[in-house]
Amino acid sequence: MRKVAAVRKKRTLRERIRRLFRMMWRVRGLYLLLLPALIWLVVFKYGSMYGVQIAFRDYSFRKGITGSPWVGLKYFKAFWGQHNFWTLFSNTLILSVYQLIAGFPIPIMFALLLTHLRSQRLKKVVQTVSYAPYFISAVVLVALLQVVLHRTTGIVNILLQRLGCEPIWFMGREDLFRHVYVWSDVWQKIGWNSIIYIAALAGVSPELHEAAIMDGATKLQRIRYVDLPTIRPTIVTLLILNTGHVMSLGFEKAYLMQNSLNSGVSEIISTFVYKIGMTSGQFSYSTAVGLFNSIINLILLITVNKISKKLTDSGLF
Repeated sequence: MRKVAAVRKKRTLRERIRRLFRMMWRVRGLYLLLLPALIWLVVFKYGSMYGVQIAFRDYSFRKGITGSPWVGLKYFKAFWGQHNFWTLFSNTLILSVYQLIAGFPIPIMFALLLTHLRSQRLKKVVQTVSYAPYFISAVVLVALLQVVLHRTTGIVNILLQRLGCEPIWFMGREDLFRHVYVWSDVWQKIGWNSIIYIAALAGVSPELHEAAIMDGATKLQRIRYVDLPTIRPTIVTLLILNTGHVMSLGFEKAYLMQNSLNSGVSEIISTFVYKIGMTSGQFSYSTAVGLFNSIINLILLITVNKISKKLTDSGLF
């Protein structure tokens, strides 16, 4: 009986594989379009994982990756014992959470406002203007911030002085660094991040809005009871994905905005990795710190996904 069951399983598996290949062959054009993205993913995402073992070795160029001696968790323990470990960790976590809280709901509200605009011409103009800052590089953005927020010649401080206020050194104060970092990021990405919500809102049935209007619902009530429940799966999915990147702040912007006056809050894990890896040449140490950061992100992603599935029955996996 066991042999018969095993043979049946093999036949069923073969039939499934054949059906899968037949289905793929029928839509081979779509898979051909997908092929470059799959090759990029394999080469630059999965292929690069081979180098992660540097974090567990005392790496040197002369010996190579496999020839370098295995040291286990040596560099992880060194980072955990770093005198400023908790400063780096807390700075990264606070800045990331602040960015998530401020930057996640605003594109949703922006998409709702654009969707309910009556003037199509105004809607297109607002969309174009809001998308444009996304294509500004971090270097150019920080340069703009330094010009606009300059203590003496910046337009913001000039306006403050004309209103009778004292000029503010935005780029040199620790208590203002996070606000400048986060809200400039919100301004830069609000249009781009709203695209997926606008697309989701476009799929809301007009009949639902018509029925709500017939029942006397106001525009805010239509947003609350029609639009938001419809795009809730999209919101939940993006929230989970964004939570999985909480600790993955890019070093470019923070590094460019960093100076000796605000380094107490601007020194985050990514800037620390850049300094010890590229500047000091401690490749094993920097890889270990980066891997530790990625593990924290993975734990957060899995945790938030489980919580989301329990509360909303929506999740990534």
